[in-house]
Amino acid sequence: MWHYFPGQYMPSYQVNRALTQAHYGGGEFAEILEVAAEITPGDNESFHVAWDKMGNKVFDLAESFLSAGNNISARRTYLRAFNYLRTSEFFLKPSDDRKLPSYLKARAAFIKAVPLFDNKPKPVQVPFEGSFLPGYLFLPDGVKNPPLMIMFGGLDSLSEELYFGPCQHLNERGIALLAMDGPGQGASLRLNHIHTRYDFNVAGTAVLDWSIENLKEEVDTENIGIMAVSMGGYMAARCAAFEPRFKICAVWGAVWSYYEIWKNRPDNHPLAEIVMHIVGAKDMADARERLKQFTLDDVANKISMPTYVLHGEDDRQNFVENAYRLSDALTCEKVVEIIPKESSGSAHCQIDDFTKTFNMYDWIAKKMKL
Repeated sequence: MWHYFPGQYMPSYQVNRALTQAHYGGGEFAEILEVAAEITPGDNESFHVAWDKMGNKVFDLAESFLSAGNNISARRTYLRAFNYLRTSEFFLKPSDDRKLPSYLKARAAFIKAVPLFDNKPKPVQVPFEGSFLPGYLFLPDGVKNPPLMIMFGGLDSLSEELYFGPCQHLNERGIALLAMDGPGQGASLRLNHIHTRYDFNVAGTAVLDWSIENLKEEVDTENIGIMAVSMGGYMAARCAAFEPRFKICAVWGAVWSYYEIWKNRPDNHPLAEIVMHIVGAKDMADARERLKQFTLDDVANKISMPTYVLHGEDDRQNFVENAYRLSDALTCEKVVEIIPKESSGSAHCQIDDFTKTFNMYDWIAKKMKL
């Protein structure tokens, strides 16, 4: 992966993330590089301030486009504002008073863009244990009763971000996407206070049942798959293992044991407080103890449907050994694609080159249309 900040992986990764998503409307190269130039590597305060400054500037520009009745320009600009403000929130600790307002403004930017689409995303709420999981249904143009992929993000990620890549790749292949904030993610965590859970399959089945009952007019409810990204690699596998009604499973970044990933990370890791927040732990010792349940031991072998595993050999967050271990445990039909470390796209979840996800989306399209 190219490092904008030499030797500084984490901030460089986020710059790559924005640059890649810019191809899908999630940024503008010049704006992203302007932000990067104002970041002091290793200083997360400067990271927040730079992204927040640009996000608010672009949000205000979107408002002016909307006021002038220039809806296409407004939509595109709100989407950039969302992604910049989302990025500004990324390293903020849950204890930081700015975290929730930053999230709310980012989400507001996306919600303002929704009615400006020609093919409007449909906000959804899936009832879940006395509350609900929010998300968006994205339908492909001109396709009657398309297959549906249900997708979760990773860690505390936002369902809205899944528009920049997954949504567009699936829709242009004639497949609908239901992008969800699962437990521990997006509005489910930040607004509804629903923590993540090792048995993520409970949420997966709830979303599947809701889709079958409520989306009969929009999608082929007998043709639904499951996929997820980053920490979602664990979640998708868990959902597939305990829900045989899913037609296919796509694991975009394998995770065998989330405890193994975190057991040796320091308590002051940039994402430590976020991990504590998503699991509802009081400290990192408590969080690590809870994460011991987040494992695919005696789970992966239960996956029965065709499964695609995509992983970067140079993934420095979830090492490639996770993919090899998952591959060895799968007894179902499978494709395991490892992007070699000499290639772009070998970073965590191909964030430095989304073209390396094309094989996965082509496989999904072929399997869903059989």
